[in-house]
This record gives sequence, structure tokens and C-alpha cells, in this order.
Amino acid sequence: DHMQWSQEEEEHAKEKAAENSLVKVHLEDQDKYEREASKYWNEFYKTHKNNFFKDRNWLFLEFPEILPEKMREQLKIEEHTTINIANSFSHEKEMFEEGEKYWKKNTGDDSTSEKEYNKKQPKSIIDSPWGKNNEEEVNVLKSFPGSDATYRILEVGCGAGNSVFPILKVLCNTPGTFLYCCDFASGAVELVKSHSSYNSAWCSAFVHDVCDDALPYPFPDEILDVILLVFVLSTIHPDRMQQVVNRLVKLLKPGGMLLFRDYGRYDTAQLRFKKGHCLSENFYVRGDGTRVYFFTKDITEISLGISILHLMIFSSSVTERITNIFNNISKIEEVQNMFSSAGLIVIQNLVDRRLQVNRKKKVKMQRVWVQGKFQKPLLLSLNNPEETTKRHPYG
Repeated sequence: DHMQWSQEEEEHAKEKAAENSLVKVHLEDQDKYEREASKYWNEFYKTHKNNFFKDRNWLFLEFPEILPEKMREQLKIEEHTTINIANSFSHEKEMFEEGEKYWKKNTGDDSTSEKEYNKKQPKSIIDSPWGKNNEEEVNVLKSFPGSDATYRILEVGCGAGNSVFPILKVLCNTPGTFLYCCDFASGAVELVKSHSSYNSAWCSAFVHDVCDDALPYPFPDEILDVILLVFVLSTIHPDRMQQVVNRLVKLLKPGGMLLFRDYGRYDTAQLRFKKGHCLSENFYVRGDGTRVYFFTKDITEISLGISILHLMIFSSSVTERITNIFNNISKIEEVQNMFSSAGLIVIQNLVDRRLQVNRKKKVKMQRVWVQGKFQKPLLLSLNNPEETTKRHPYG
């Protein structure tokens, strides 16, 4: 369960992070890691294939919004038989066991029946408030993968399919659903496509670099019901994250959801890095050349007030005080600001702290994740606003 850290533990974590951030990677090497990011991830999947990460069967407990509304209700009824609640967070143990050796080598990584497809023309294209009610538009939309679907999901950074296949297992008997998944490592996409459970009738895997706005997606904007961002943004340079989120939001339908989970600041993975692996604040490179960033969420007004008071007391000048205050506010509202700036409404924004114990190895790990759910505002129908709300019941 979620745990609170003591003041001593918090101070220790800050000291460790400050210590391993003292020596930065040379700028030339930083440029290389940015330019050749896909190469390093391709080498990762060439080495580990689909054996490194476990399937994320916990997804539906953390993010029931992945599913269409009717399936969410059904899942609540059947979850005692279809999902093992006791293992809802088994991914922490799985990732620990798989990643312990890899961590030591790379100074801190844990990362760490075919259905009948519905061929009917979807109402969401013609009748929805975001659609263009004209024949030309509909003809264009018919030409892309999943154009016949009425409920569409995109997973960004699909890797070897550890989220893809648990989702498909649940959705495969649901007509009208379609899953897109992409990764900028072509080796990862090949692993997904070669999996025995992959079928283009209800899933489309494609290579895509989300940092390149000029690259088109294989489907139009504003057709997705859900975007899944799980341990993905942390691999991207912090200066490019906002641009990525802004572009992804354009793909969502009004009322659509973006679901986010990633590494939190002072996670054990961050504290295990040695000096010389830090690229910039809370951004590191592993021994294999892949990179990872550690996020914060916003804090309460009381905590913010304490932080500001602390800064005012210990800053030497008025100018320095003001600068430090605004810098601090910017950092602590990191996740919320990123998605709010893209026009999304905050539904959930939390820090999940857990103690992970490997009794066999007598190792304790304090894990920190940041999780959020963000919704694209509805386009209210002037004729019938109540009907618009019914179509998107998240708000």
C-alpha cells in the first residue's frame, strides 16, 4: 500500500540525488544520446526481446478508463474471478526480480480466439460533436486502420507489448474496439507484430517518433478515446515533453482520456545511479545508453507555503527569493502543468510510494511512481448538451 516517508528518509533521498547529480555527462555525449536514442532502445530489445518486462495485468485496476464504459461495469462485477486483486501491484515484484541484475550493470534501471470485427459505420465519426458531417470527410476516414471502430485506444511507447496484449485479451471479444500502439524502436514493434496474439483486425502496431511533429499518424486527429502513456515520457528529453503532449492531445476526442504513469522523484532507481550518469536535473543515462527522467506532481498549498517560507528565510536577497520561489513552484507542479498546458482537465494526479521487499536477497526498495488521469474538455453540443455529456461520462 501507499506509504509515507519519514523526514529522515526524505532527507536521505535528497542527499543521494544531489550527490549523484554533481557530475554531469559531457555535452557532446548528451547530444549523442539524444541523436541516437532509437539505436539504444533497439539494442535493448535486440538483447532482451520480450523477456525483460512482465505483462501489465494491473492496468485495469489502475486505469479502468482504458475500457469502454459497459466493459468497466462488467469488470467490476467479475473482477474477483477475472483479476487477482492480491496481485494488483505484482508488477513491482516482477519488475524487481527481472531488473535486479540489469540495474547493477546499468547503474539504476527497473524500467522498469479471434473476435468478430464490427464492420458497421461508426456513429462517432458522423454524429459526434467533433466530427465533420459531410460525405467527403467520411470517405477519407474509411481508409485508415481501425476506421470502422467506435472505441479506439493508442498506447505510446508500446515496447514489446506488455500492455498491448493484456488489453487485447480483454477487448478481443468486444466488437467496435481497436488498439493502436507505437514505438520509435523498430525492433520493439517487430516483437509486437510477431507475437502469436497480434492480429491486424483489431490492432495496428507502427513505428513512430512522437518527438517529430512532422511525422503523420496513420489515423486522423480527434478519433481516440484513450491514450496510454506508461513509463514513456521519462525516456524523452525534458525540453521536448511538452511538445509531445501537445501533439498527442490533438489525437483525442473531446472527452477522451490520457492516462499517465511514470517514475517519481527519489525512486530507488534514481538513487542507485552513480556519479557521471546525470544529464540534467532528475534526468539520467543508464549504462546501455537509454535515458530516464524522474517526475514530481504538484503539492498541497500548505506544503507549498512551507517551501516558500523556507526559501524566503534562507535566500540572501529579495531577487534571489523571488527567483527561487517561482523556480520551485514550476518544479513541484511539473506533471500537472504539463498536461494542463496542453488543454487537459486534471482528473487524478498523485504520487504512489511503496516499499518493495525481496526477502530472499534481504533488499528493501522504496519505489515512487507518479500517476495521473487527464481529460480533454468536451465540445458541448448547442442542440443537446446533455447528450454530449452522456457520450463521455468521465467528467
